[in-house]
Amino acid sequence: MRKSVWFLLSVMALVSCTSNNTINMNVFETSASGNLHAVKDDFQKSEQHSAVSIDTKKRKQTILGFGGAFTEATAHNINLLGPENRTEIIDAYFGEEGAAYSLTRTHMNSCDFSVSNYSYTPVEGDTALEHFTIDPDRADILPMIKDAQGVSKEGFKIFGSPWSAAPWMKDNNNYVGGKLKKEYYDTWALFFSKYVDAYREEGIDIWGFTVENEPHGNGNNWESMHYSPEEMTDFVVNHLGPQLEADGKGDLVIMGYDQNRQGVPEWADVMYRDDTTKRYYDGMAVHWYESTYDYFPDILDYARNAAPEKILLQTEACVDNQVPVWRDDAWYWQKEATDWGYYWREEENRYLHPKYAPVNRYARDIIGCLNHWVQGWVDWNMVLDTQGGPNWAKNWCIAPIIVDPEKDEIYYTPLYYVMKHFSKHIRPGAQVLEVNHTDGDLMVTAAENENGSIVVVVFNEGEQPRSFDLNIDGTERLIAIDAQALQTIVIEPKQ
Repeated sequence: MRKSVWFLLSVMALVSCTSNNTINMNVFETSASGNLHAVKDDFQKSEQHSAVSIDTKKRKQTILGFGGAFTEATAHNINLLGPENRTEIIDAYFGEEGAAYSLTRTHMNSCDFSVSNYSYTPVEGDTALEHFTIDPDRADILPMIKDAQGVSKEGFKIFGSPWSAAPWMKDNNNYVGGKLKKEYYDTWALFFSKYVDAYREEGIDIWGFTVENEPHGNGNNWESMHYSPEEMTDFVVNHLGPQLEADGKGDLVIMGYDQNRQGVPEWADVMYRDDTTKRYYDGMAVHWYESTYDYFPDILDYARNAAPEKILLQTEACVDNQVPVWRDDAWYWQKEATDWGYYWREEENRYLHPKYAPVNRYARDIIGCLNHWVQGWVDWNMVLDTQGGPNWAKNWCIAPIIVDPEKDEIYYTPLYYVMKHFSKHIRPGAQVLEVNHTDGDLMVTAAENENGSIVVVVFNEGEQPRSFDLNIDGTERLIAIDAQALQTIVIEPKQ
């Protein structure tokens, strides 16, 4: 009897060990101490110990992707580099060993991160758009997109966003500010359809659009075109949607709003008011510039609850109003950055814009968005120069990769690695999972990819290292994370 029990226990232990040995877990960490998406495999329990549990049976939204924007500034910068560095950057963003970006944006007509103002419809009064041309994109943007297509193993989605129609279509006859004249609503709807055709002829498929970048405007500092929620919905329901449908392009995604999060309730109430207004809207796009620390979870939940079946996408974020800091990783972990609101916000809302650490802001926002129904997170410029441009409006900003074209040099800021922690490991089609954790000083999110791999991302903003027992469906592992660190844990499916 004793021999039988001993044999049974031995077999059970062997099966357990064999099962555990088939689990392949990799941990990657980026930290203020110098790790940059580095492999970590030595875990010791710390004084700050807690528990993180993932329930794979409780699934939330499906991921569309992560990525950045093909701006003229970005493409122009890499065109100024030597061929080796140009190739290196394309691989870093789109290659399988790089960040493997899967969701991207580009501007239709010029934006502030263009070398100059331009339009695809240069001929005044050309309401049939017979002279429509994407020639302004041929020097920089189109070659960069094609190079990215060449190295991307799984491909990536592209959505377009206009900042402004040509001045001749607007009530102020200017790229900056003003509104689209009602008599040109049909022409402007045709503009979107023509754009899809022109890009398709170049071998580039457009996935969808946001109707207008920042319809509230930008203080009349660069290209903009104003809409109220009612005006945009009128344009979408009665012009853009029917035009695309008539042209056989009804499967293109149309996203409304596309500005800061505090405006979401007003816009959601109009966009999703009834079946008529909902018909052509596929979802809502939001930006992060309302605050340097608050990601507005309640407002993201409001957007989700207003139309659970619609897309919710974060479409633009950057360290704005800031000249890049060159080759100083530590700066990106310190609360030294400022943004537009630090100087210009109305007094009663200035508290939302204290100085902040760029890494912290990125990590907090992405994790917060994923935990509140956002399906994808798109950064702004992929590459800027040491001035934070080019930008015709001198609206200098920071990108994850900074280049010095004169010296043909590249600087991968820590922000590049933050993006890689998500974009490389959480793939399109992944489902966000329910997460519970006992340490309120950690931020945690998780998702399961279509191949069965489970990805857990943990952010420790604090000054002390921490550890936790990671429990996934009853299987527990000890994990440790450095102080001021972002960590991605990838658990491959059992073979």
